[in-house]
Parts: sequence; C-alpha cells; structure tokens
Amino acid sequence: MKNFKYYAPTKVVFGKDSELSVAELIKDFGGNKVLLHYGGKSAEKSGLLNKIENCLQNAGIEYVKLGGVVPNPRLSMVRTGIEICKKENIDFLLAVGGGSVIDSCKAISSGRFFDGDVWDLYLKKTRAEKYLPIGCVLTIPAAGSEMSDGSVITNEEGWLKKDYCVDDFRCKFAIMNPELTYTLPAWQTSCGVTDMMMHTFERYFSKDDDMEITNSIAEALLRTVMSEAHKVLKNPTDYNSRAQIMWAGSLAHNDLTGCGTTGDWATHCLEHELSGLFDVSHGAGLAAIWGSWARYCRCENMKQFARFAVNVMQVNNVGSDEELAELGIRAMEEFFHSIGMPTNIKELIGRDITDEEIELMADKCSDGGTSTIGGLKVLTKNDMISIYKMAR
Repeated sequence: MKNFKYYAPTKVVFGKDSELSVAELIKDFGGNKVLLHYGGKSAEKSGLLNKIENCLQNAGIEYVKLGGVVPNPRLSMVRTGIEICKKENIDFLLAVGGGSVIDSCKAISSGRFFDGDVWDLYLKKTRAEKYLPIGCVLTIPAAGSEMSDGSVITNEEGWLKKDYCVDDFRCKFAIMNPELTYTLPAWQTSCGVTDMMMHTFERYFSKDDDMEITNSIAEALLRTVMSEAHKVLKNPTDYNSRAQIMWAGSLAHNDLTGCGTTGDWATHCLEHELSGLFDVSHGAGLAAIWGSWARYCRCENMKQFARFAVNVMQVNNVGSDEELAELGIRAMEEFFHSIGMPTNIKELIGRDITDEEIELMADKCSDGGTSTIGGLKVLTKNDMISIYKMAR
C-alpha cells in the first residue's frame, strides 16, 4: 500500500432543481462578475441556459457569455476566454455542460493571470501561480472534471492533446441534477459510462493490489455503472439510474478509487492521440484501445486481472489466473459492444488505420521517443506501436 493524500474540496449540490442555487453558490465563493461558459445549442434548447441567466440576473450578478465549446476542447477557444476575462475583469468562471466545458474553463482559469502562453502550461514548461475560481452545472456525467484536478486541451496546430493538473483546478462547487441528463443521446451516455469506468480502471489495474478497501470501492462502482447503463439506455428518464451514473462519474475521478495505489493512465495517453488525430469521442476511443492495452500489460499483475474477471465481470472462478484474465477482458469487450461502443480502431474510425498513422500517434505519445507512459507496465514508443497495431 502506497502513502497517499486525498483532497476533494468541491462542494456538491445534488438533486432535482439544484441548478436554482447557482447564484447563491457563486456569491458564497466571492463571485461578482462571471464568465458563463457553455457548449453548443443543447444548453439553449433545453432552457437551462435561460434558467441560469435568470438566476444570475435576479441575484444582481453580472456575466458575460462564451459558448461554442466542442468535444476535445480547443486551445483557440481557451485563448478567447482568457482575453474576455482580462478585458471584462471576470472574477469567477461558471461552466454549464460536461467535461469539455469544464476543462476549457480550467484552462481559462490558468491563463487569466499568467503572463506567458497558456499552452506552455500544458507542455509542462512552467506552472501558473494564480487561478480564477470555477463552479459548474454538470449536464454530461463522464469526465469527472467537476471534482478532479485535471484539464485536457487540444491544440489545433498539430492536433496535440495535452493535460495540465493542479489542485487550483478543482471546482468550488458542482451542481448535479440528474434530470438535466434525460435528453442525452444514447451515444453520449455510453461514451460517458465508458469514460468513468476507464478512470477507475486506470487506478484499479496497479501493481499495488494490497489496498482492499480501495479495490472493493472500485469494483462496486464498476458493477453499479454497468448495471445502471443498461437501464438508462432502455429508459432515458429513469431518475434513479441517471443519479447513480452521475454520482459515479464524480467518484470515479476524484481520486477515491485510487487511494493507496499507483495509477497507470496509459490507456488515456494512447487514446488522446486517437482523438487528437481523428477527433473521435473520448469514451469511444478508450473502449477501442483498452482491450489491447489489457492483453499487452496483464502479465504485470495477472492476479488483479483475474480478480476483476470474478468480482466485476462475474466470471465463474474456475481456471488459472491467465485464463480468468482473458475471460474478464472478453466480457468487458462484450459489455462495450452491448452499449454501442467499439472495441478496436477500425470500428471507431470506420476504416483500417495505416502504419504511418500508428507511427505518428506513437511518436506524439512518446514525445518523439523520448518519454514513456504507464504505471502497471512502463511503455516505450515501440510498446505503444505494438498496442496500436493490436487494436487496429
């Protein structure tokens, strides 16, 4: 068991009509002039954006709107937001949407008081010293960004996808009303479920397998999400199932399922290059790559993969650890297919991926062969190429 620090300062307001408390919460955390950041037309069509604006107006809170955030949020939008914040003297950021909007808010937060180019923060060249506070009204349970310390941004120049993590990114509050997720398309729901499961996998499949309580929490979360996903896909307005999934998304990425273990994150790193190059949905990309990563790395802790097969995938506990591990991976891939997710790159992008594209992704993922990824198994550029080829 590893020593660990657990820090989850976000105030969560969960349940029906919880979005009506947004103005009070902003004031509680010192906000007077807000950048209201959101994605596409869904926030407007649903009436949610108008409801939020009314709350701010009634409370006398000034705000400036910036919409148009897309999946795999863009650096150009972040730079626009930073300029607005400087010009308008914004003192609080409010994200209305899912992980992409929240991540974009986080990047704007980091660049507001930073003298250099915000992209340098994501390239790990330096760190910011001051950040704008952030709150969110969550509409897409998936990324867990509402309680995490991370942000992932895509630079259109070269289509590079990089992350930046700092505790100042943790939202001051997260408003979660499961009713706001009723209109999510089945594809988005499935991508979200996959993403939160992967956040748990990245912590669960570790060489540090002696933290029983953490393992048990992770397994319970995975079983619950899988069960509730099928219910929601059959009945999109099932409040109880939507609520389970929404809360699971936060718990999957607020570090609770990783206390005492060393994370891996290789699947995420490999997928970032997939979505960076092909602009695919993050959750779908994770599903496409995970099985190949698991088969490539399972020998590093076969016992944990066997445990996963029995405790999560309900595989009959008969056979060797290696046999159980393979059965568990297959069962996971069957679940992905059952919710409409791909399990290889061809299913993801609709064609065969070329050797040149694989080489390009591995080169970007390894910074030209100079860096490695992974915690369960440390992966070099050649390892990355092998996994991409297994997943093709």
